[in-house]
Amino acid sequence: MRSLPSLVFALVLAAGLSGCATLANRDPLNIDVAGIEPLPGEGLELRLAVTIRVQNPNDFAMEYTGAALALDLNGRKLASGVSDAVGTVPRYGESVFTIPVTISAFNMVRQVLGFVNADNPNEVRYRVRGKLEGGLFGTRRFDDEGSFDLPDAAANGRAPTQAPPRRP
Repeated sequence: MRSLPSLVFALVLAAGLSGCATLANRDPLNIDVAGIEPLPGEGLELRLAVTIRVQNPNDFAMEYTGAALALDLNGRKLASGVSDAVGTVPRYGESVFTIPVTISAFNMVRQVLGFVNADNPNEVRYRVRGKLEGGLFGTRRFDDEGSFDLPDAAANGRAPTQAPPRRP
């Protein structure tokens, strides 16, 4: 009689571990920023609508019931936001939705000071982090980073100068 509870526990443990093993065999989602548009802000904050494209390279659909997003520039927090969007990313398919984000006045000031004091003001490093909420085992976190170069005039805060016209 005493071995029956041990046997039941072993079976439940084995079933749980095999369920976790199947969850690990998922490819990460591909998440890209598809667009950014201004939204009305309040006070000293700036609000933006960040459109996200989510691609699912897996053989099963992924349902989501919310999303969170954080954007860093040059290692400093710039914006964050959440959305209660509900939807499905089809198997081997994609979905597009929008997350409103807020940039506080303090984060804007930090960014400006960071650009002024930067070693290489032409290079902007970015990082986008977030998650798609999908229930207990369906939440998918994402993280993408990269960099891009600004034109010299934009990095130095000056308008480009024009050479005087040549005379033949």
